[in-house]
Parts: sequence; structure tokens; C-alpha cells
Amino acid sequence: MYTISRWYSVVTVAAVLFLWWLVATLEVVPELFVPHPMSVWRAFVDVQTEGYRGGTLLQHLGASMARLGTGYVLAVFTAVPVGLMMGMSRRIRGILNPLLEFYRPLPPLAYYTLLIVWLGIGNESKVALLFLAAFPPLAINAMAAVESLPVQRVETALSLGARKRDVVLRVMLPSCLPQIFTGMRIAVGFTYTTLVSSEIVAAANGIGWMVLDAGRFLRTDVIFVAIIVMGITGIGLDWLIRFIESRLVPWKGH
Repeated sequence: MYTISRWYSVVTVAAVLFLWWLVATLEVVPELFVPHPMSVWRAFVDVQTEGYRGGTLLQHLGASMARLGTGYVLAVFTAVPVGLMMGMSRRIRGILNPLLEFYRPLPPLAYYTLLIVWLGIGNESKVALLFLAAFPPLAINAMAAVESLPVQRVETALSLGARKRDVVLRVMLPSCLPQIFTGMRIAVGFTYTTLVSSEIVAAANGIGWMVLDAGRFLRTDVIFVAIIVMGITGIGLDWLIRFIESRLVPWKGH
């Protein structure tokens, strides 16, 4: 079944590429709006070798990934423990949940301007923004994982003489890991979107900044390059998390 699904995916990608080539070749719309695939490829080679506005494609992508990695990793190592504690303690949930629920629905760019005022337009404000964007889905999924944990599993461990610390580390945490990784996959996609938006608003480099700057000069070929790289990178980040999950949670689905 997996092989069949993979072939369907290959056919879908091939069909989209063929449709793009056909529209560009027949000039259904002007080249300015939909550049030819070969034009995009030449722009990709040019941006990677000659650079674009002070940096190569890899340098712009590296700047974005450094911001994303810092904010996301900080969020994982703080939001997951907070979510687990909220799931285990009603008191902690009562203290933290109103704050989390207040800012969770807010669009990240709504408070990004405030972060710029506090931290400036450098990487500090962007990392803080990405941290805040990733925090809610990570914490909420960790809390929900604890709440959905069968009570019998914990009671069985306690009845067999397990200490509370062992119950948390050997029963609760392994049982919660699948849903925690689901939260990580959701959070990385949302955080990446927020990163690109923040670079469009205020940045001097990065893959999102490339889109905005290329748009000013009507370089749609560069815009296509940046968007394609964003999509491929997003798929790669999701695959990386699923790969780590397969190694740390081999019992998922069994």
C-alpha cells in the first residue's frame, strides 16, 4: 500500500510540473507571471553561484534555518515539560492555561511589532517570535497526551511498587511521546510560516526576505525559486521529525 501511495505522489508531482511547463511554453499567461521552468532553473543556478543581494541561496536559507532552529528547539525544551506538568497538575494548569489561551489565537505578527520595539529588528526579536509561535501547539499536545493516558496504566504501575518518578519517566512519558511528536510536527510547520512572514516584515537576509525583495524588482523567477526551496525545506523538516520519532517511538501504532 505504501508503494502505491508513493507512486501516486510521484504522478501528482509530475503532472503539476508538466502543467507548469505547458502553461509557460504555450504562453497562456505572460512570462512575468508564470516564468518558464528553465528560467526558474537558471535563476536557481545564478542565485546559488553568483548570489542574490549579498548572499547565495544557501546563505539566505542558512540564516532562516538558524533562526528557526534556535526558536523551535528552545520551545520544545520548555513547552513540552510545561504541557506535561499542566496535564498532571490541575493547579499548574489553572495558573498557566489562561495565559496560554489568551495569546494562542493571536496572530504572531500582531505582537511581532512589540517584540521589535523591545528587542530590535535583529535575530533576537525573530527568535522570540518563533519561540512564542511554537509554544502553544507543543504545550497543548503534551497536556492532551497526559489527559488521554489510561488511568489503569498508571494505577497498575503504582500497584506494582513503582515510585512516582518512575511512573512519570517509564510510563507516562513513553505513552505521551507519539502525541508530543504530533505536536512537534504541527509546531514546526506553523513556526516556519511565521519565520517567513517575520522576514518579509523586517529582515536583511533569509529565504522570506528573498521573496519580498524579488517582488520589488518583479523577479518572479527568483520568487519561484524561493517558494520551491521553502516547500522542499518544509517537507525535509517534517521528514526529520518523523525520522526521529521512528527511532525514539518504535512502538507507535502497535
